[in-house]
Amino acid sequence: MKFTDGYWLLREGVTAAHPVEALDVTAAGGAPSGGGTLEIHAPTRPVRHRGDLLKGPVVTISAHAPMPGVIGITFTHFEGEQPRGPRFAVRREEGAAQVSYDDEHATLTSGALSVRVARTGPWRVDFLADGRTLTGSGPRGMGIMRDATGAHYLREQLDLGVGTGVYGLGERFGPLVRNGQVVDIWNADGGTATEQAYKNAPFYLTDAGYGVFVDHPGKVSFEVGSEAVSRVQFSVESQQLTYYVIHGPAPKDILRRYTALTGRPALPPAWSFGLWLSTSFTTSYDEETVTSFIEGMRERGLPLSVFHFDCFWMREFHWCDFRWDPRVFPDPEGMLARLKERGLRVCVWINPYIAQRSPLFAEGRALGHLLKRPDGAVWQWDLWQPGMALVDFTSPAARAWYAAELAALLAQGVDCFKTDFGERVPVDVAWADGSDPERMHNYYTYLYNRTVFDVLRKHRGEGEAVVFARSATSGSQRFPVHWGGDCEATYESMAESLRGGLSLGLSGFGFWSHDIGGFEGTPTPALFKRWIAFGLLSSHSRLHGSSSYRVPWLFDEESVDVLRHFTRLKLRLMPYLYEVARTAHAEGVPVMRAMVLEFPDDPGCAHLERQYLLGPDLLVAPVFSDEGDVAYYVPEGTWTRFADGRTVTGPRWVRERHGFLSVPLLVRPGAVIPVGAVDDRPDYDHADGVTLHAYRPARGAQVTVRVGDVTFTVVREGDTLRASSSDPARPWALAAGERIARARAGTGFLTVELG
Repeated sequence: MKFTDGYWLLREGVTAAHPVEALDVTAAGGAPSGGGTLEIHAPTRPVRHRGDLLKGPVVTISAHAPMPGVIGITFTHFEGEQPRGPRFAVRREEGAAQVSYDDEHATLTSGALSVRVARTGPWRVDFLADGRTLTGSGPRGMGIMRDATGAHYLREQLDLGVGTGVYGLGERFGPLVRNGQVVDIWNADGGTATEQAYKNAPFYLTDAGYGVFVDHPGKVSFEVGSEAVSRVQFSVESQQLTYYVIHGPAPKDILRRYTALTGRPALPPAWSFGLWLSTSFTTSYDEETVTSFIEGMRERGLPLSVFHFDCFWMREFHWCDFRWDPRVFPDPEGMLARLKERGLRVCVWINPYIAQRSPLFAEGRALGHLLKRPDGAVWQWDLWQPGMALVDFTSPAARAWYAAELAALLAQGVDCFKTDFGERVPVDVAWADGSDPERMHNYYTYLYNRTVFDVLRKHRGEGEAVVFARSATSGSQRFPVHWGGDCEATYESMAESLRGGLSLGLSGFGFWSHDIGGFEGTPTPALFKRWIAFGLLSSHSRLHGSSSYRVPWLFDEESVDVLRHFTRLKLRLMPYLYEVARTAHAEGVPVMRAMVLEFPDDPGCAHLERQYLLGPDLLVAPVFSDEGDVAYYVPEGTWTRFADGRTVTGPRWVRERHGFLSVPLLVRPGAVIPVGAVDDRPDYDHADGVTLHAYRPARGAQVTVRVGDVTFTVVREGDTLRASSSDPARPWALAAGERIARARAGTGFLTVELG
């Protein structure tokens, strides 16, 4: 939201009040030193004599630290505002900060990060680490703003250094670098082609050693080098604003701290990394159709892990009543058992909306589980489903009611849920727990997906829960997986989907997927094949569309070959991918990584948005043309093409042409990639029969690779590679270049001479 008219003036009707000096600065408890909190009272006009003490406003600013390396600033105007939820769940540790004073400054330090407040002279707050200033807020930065309607906003502006790139703010489909953009944190069902987003997170990451999390679950308006080109501005309509500056110094370190603060993703089950096939949305299907798809995949040697039933597994106008349509699925338990006999997992589509014709509408209304208007009437509208209402997940009883319906499906044999929607949340309502409607709009998706995820954990066990979620906010990364929403069947939409996924990864989300081939429309055979390569080299992989099926033989026979090739490639890479997934779970670093995340010191990576790293060591550059022409950037070092072992040395740009069975897939210099012995399912013993592909580690280098419960160590001594295993009883192999040594069970040591 913009408040100014150029540099000097305010927009018509806008008034502003800014802190001009620190009247007093005290530590926690009012002590002049020590303590773990700084409290500052700052007038918004100079105090020249006692008469100036009679005028306001005076703002209260608190500096505090919830954990090492993270410092929060709470800016308050009127403290009498009734506090209302919801609030983000933020980790807090005792004793995370120390306070010190000198004549000119008061400083609060947490880990390597400090905030320094000027005690004399003009208003100034600076954040420092590693011997330099990361960012700060100066005169006319922090402010109380009122617009022409009298609405009350709190605003902060943090300095943006020369050359600093800003990333994140959720899954955004425009340019990956946020500089120059206006971003409103407000979940919307807007597809993938506009400034709207399904997954908004009030967190941005920079390549300058810090990130910023605005601790407000409602609407936060960001001006990223847009209103003031050398500042990142954010504002909320509230009497209080809290934000956290998060130190890195590297971008991955920032994500580690941010996800430690707001939550890290659960580890999805290994089976979820295989290929998912959907009925698609508005297509006609029944058990015969489903069986024909599955049998067609089997006959063509196409490994399938999950079958997904989209909306019409329920009757029309009954969404959601969680009942199989008896006209087309007269024996759901028997059908699900037959699918399980084929080794498949089953996913079904759900959403948090209850249509008026659904029997659950009357039940939910009678029990008080549906969201109400302030006058007590059930909130309803006709978008999406006629007369639909919304489950009020702020009510524990409503959550239990909804969860019971899902538990019944799990008892039938369903394994997981696609949690669609959750963005169309009204604000002219009264929540059961008294939550503020504006703050609940974005936060609703957190309660929705947590409810579903908790049901899965309870009934399927820890480590077996997985959803396929569309909407999200900060903290929702705890409940993977998330997918990109309604994209079109075009190369442009394929590229915007990738931008969205990389942006989401830079916002703390570890796992992400998208609709292979695009959702709206039917892709050409060429586009479908190009998207297959991208989709199978993503965290999770799903064939899904709107009005047309996505089985490959309906496009052409080459599509079958392409799907078989890339599906089996992904399954062979599971020993590598699942360890990357463990890292996402343990550290908050995503599976699919924007290049800037791994190479923040390479200016050539700052704006790259058509390629990415799959884990730390595999560079992927999807092809966005029928002809196969692709240009991608290779960072410093000698990289190796995974498919044929040829090398390319960077830093430089590479231009190539690829057939449909090929895509740029390069291995980082010195990496050791574990490749599995199984290519027909993802959930196998990844360590059994694994081959370690060593890509010329530097002389004297030692590389440790974990695969499941086995640890492998590869050491280069001169021109010799020596490898050992922590479990000598398991067969494994070591490959370097064209040479492969096969281990004998019980030895545990291998040697390869480099050619």
